Amino acid sequence: GRGFPGWHIECSAMSTKYLSEQFDIHCGGVDHINVHHTNEIAQTETATGKKWVNYWLHGEFLVFDKEKMSKSLGNIITVDSLSKKGFEPLVYRYLCLNTHYRKKLAFSLKALESSKQSFDRFTEHILKIKGSDDDKGKERVKLYTEQFQKAVNDDLNMPKALSVVWTVLRDEKLGDKHKWLLIENFDDVLGLGVHDYKEEKITLTKDIQDLVDKREQLRQAKKFDEADKIRDQLTKKGFTLIDTDDDVQIKKK
Repeated sequence: GRGFPGWHIECSAMSTKYLSEQFDIHCGGVDHINVHHTNEIAQTETATGKKWVNYWLHGEFLVFDKEKMSKSLGNIITVDSLSKKGFEPLVYRYLCLNTHYRKKLAFSLKALESSKQSFDRFTEHILKIKGSDDDKGKERVKLYTEQFQKAVNDDLNMPKALSVVWTVLRDEKLGDKHKWLLIENFDDVLGLGVHDYKEEKITLTKDIQDLVDKREQLRQAKKFDEADKIRDQLTKKGFTLIDTDDDVQIKKK
């Protein structure tokens, strides 16, 4: 009887229209390999008589409580729901960059919180180096550019590429001006939006400032257990404290 085209046909039609009858990279999930992509190849190559795709990049599952995350299982968490919990979308992107696309990405709020802390430190480094005219170590730029490109060209090894980024940020022999230029170029691949980072201005009420000052006094007196209790109080009130060698930075959650 009468039928209708399946989604395999739709994908073949769209890709050949917009990407031509031959193109380099086709992405998709590992669950598309056996049926969907096999059908696409058979259809398209039969229709054109040409080899269709040169490279297939199949992403592994995002897993939650040891199960893949999917609508059919009813265990999806939306980016919007994460935003309401205080996790901006870039924090999730940063989490994804820490796992190779061919490996399962284990999702949990604990893992996301760890990603947030690391992303916050990354943001602080970026704000520190932006606009600097310290141009020492120019000869190291080529080295880091090659390391980053090598990681990306190694089957899109984003965890390795991200480790190069952190090596750049921590390199004391490299001036902040060159660090910024490198990170700016790297971000064309990473997509972490470094150009949009802005210093967060926080006005503390007197009671919060008093707690911060008291904690600092306890730290100076090496009464760290008592200082940690105050940190916990401030955390419950929605403030994150980041201790540096010179002072303490305060961020609103």
